[in-house]
Amino acid sequence: MGDYRVWLFTAAPILFLLLQLFSGVVEAKVPAIIVFGDSSVDAGNNNQIPTVARSNFGPYGRDFEGGRATGRFSNGRIPTDFISESFGLRPTVPAYLDPSYNISDFAVGVSFASAGSGYDNATSDVLRVIPLWKELEYYKEYQKKLRDYLGDEKGDEIIQEALYVTSMGTNDFLENYYAIPGGRQSQFTIDEYQDFLAGLARKFVTDLYGLGARKISLGGVPPMGCMPLERTTNFADGQRCIKSYNDIAFSFNGKLKSLTVELNNQLPGLQLVNSNPYGILMQIIRKPSLYGFEAAGVACCATGMFEMGYACDQYNPLTCKDANKFVFWDAFHPTEKTNQIIVDHLMKTSLHKFL
Repeated sequence: MGDYRVWLFTAAPILFLLLQLFSGVVEAKVPAIIVFGDSSVDAGNNNQIPTVARSNFGPYGRDFEGGRATGRFSNGRIPTDFISESFGLRPTVPAYLDPSYNISDFAVGVSFASAGSGYDNATSDVLRVIPLWKELEYYKEYQKKLRDYLGDEKGDEIIQEALYVTSMGTNDFLENYYAIPGGRQSQFTIDEYQDFLAGLARKFVTDLYGLGARKISLGGVPPMGCMPLERTTNFADGQRCIKSYNDIAFSFNGKLKSLTVELNNQLPGLQLVNSNPYGILMQIIRKPSLYGFEAAGVACCATGMFEMGYACDQYNPLTCKDANKFVFWDAFHPTEKTNQIIVDHLMKTSLHKFL
């Protein structure tokens, strides 16, 4: 009996750990998800600023909990919501400017992202949205609130252990460089502009690091030439994906990957990963049926060819009944189902490092 008790005493912690593992109740190594970027990860910050870049109306959010249009550019949840859930945190990451949330909510997840923004300040000027430097200022404000709420020690712990997720770059190319001929096009060749953006990405990561961030996911650019809006306008090539835009996305992602390696070597204690959605989204677009989709060339909302934002409204009779059959929700943004598939891929290929 004595030996049995000794065995039980020594084995109990191991048994408890195994029970936790099998029940999925292991404490997350990441205490919070902190988000910067554009419409791919904006949870509703643009609702609070005077801009046309909004989605706080139906049919946006129709598959979100309660059927609420929160300002997410999707029929449901966006990638950072799924990332948060994958780390054992809350199933959604709220917008910092949303008045229905406070610091107790933001302590485990917060998004400073603004639809229409990018690395380049000139990009945010196009639709008068929150520039990246302002997102960073909001983050500094958040740090003070967090320390006031939890105390300096606990606040600093969350700041250092949190996962910082960034997702931007597409607007810099499509809403700025190519959309405004007299702007950046007159200053940079497309290769020079990529280097310019990579330099801004370097500065942003370095600034975050200086503010205490250590675990950072640097998001890549999707195959932007395959967005329904771009395909619709590609009359010369039968509305196929615009290869030149995809080539630029692929090239820029390569620069971000190189930047990741460089910064990890230069900044002590930094854990920077490159989370690139290009490959998995391209696979989905090329062979949608393998993932349970029926349409990849057009979106669910309205005609699915060019509508997004206010052009995608609840009164359009053409909007699809089941968004799960479509890769894209509107002409620019993926459906909730696509977002989940992308995050599942990123969790296995880059974000697993932080589990």
